Amino acid sequence: MWQACRVPANITGLSLQTTDIGAKRLEVLREVLPKLGRLAILANIGNAAAALEMSEVRDSARNLGLDITTLEVRRAEEIAPAFEALGGRAEALIVCGDPLVTNNRVRIITLALGARLPTMHGSREHVEAGGLMSYGPNFPDLFRRSADYVDKILRGAKPSELPVEQPTRIDLAVNLITAKVLGLTIPQTVLARADEVIE
Repeated sequence: MWQACRVPANITGLSLQTTDIGAKRLEVLREVLPKLGRLAILANIGNAAAALEMSEVRDSARNLGLDITTLEVRRAEEIAPAFEALGGRAEALIVCGDPLVTNNRVRIITLALGARLPTMHGSREHVEAGGLMSYGPNFPDLFRRSADYVDKILRGAKPSELPVEQPTRIDLAVNLITAKVLGLTIPQTVLARADEVIE
């Protein structure tokens, strides 16, 4: 028999802020590709946060007058067919992050490079695997801050009284090797802001 449970009135923790910076990812991508007219967005729509990020990026792209193609996947087996269905209808790809995408980042990047698509991701691990750029929270910093959170609670702070904190470090990473493969020149304004440049 099911019992009703009390849902806490307050929550606490650290936010990844991934859905809040999707428009900024598109903005940085357009700095590199100022003539961008056709954008593809890949997301695991089975993940609520990734679906929300896709929606935010799609709305931002529409406001800029871009043609949008969404690649909606739920399983790893759907990734390659999604790229096949894309069939050259995009000039760049924004990848909305989640565990499925992260676990399949090499496959996604390989398919994107095969289609000659510059990519924008939410974490630098994707850039280290060959993606063009990422703009997102600095995860090592978030991990350190989560330890501080635990320390506060262990010292007696009430979790319900601790606010949800946003990332304090948002990193931009650029892979110049991938840029060269794609025949792209990354503007100096972007390189000057980059926290990590892979050469």
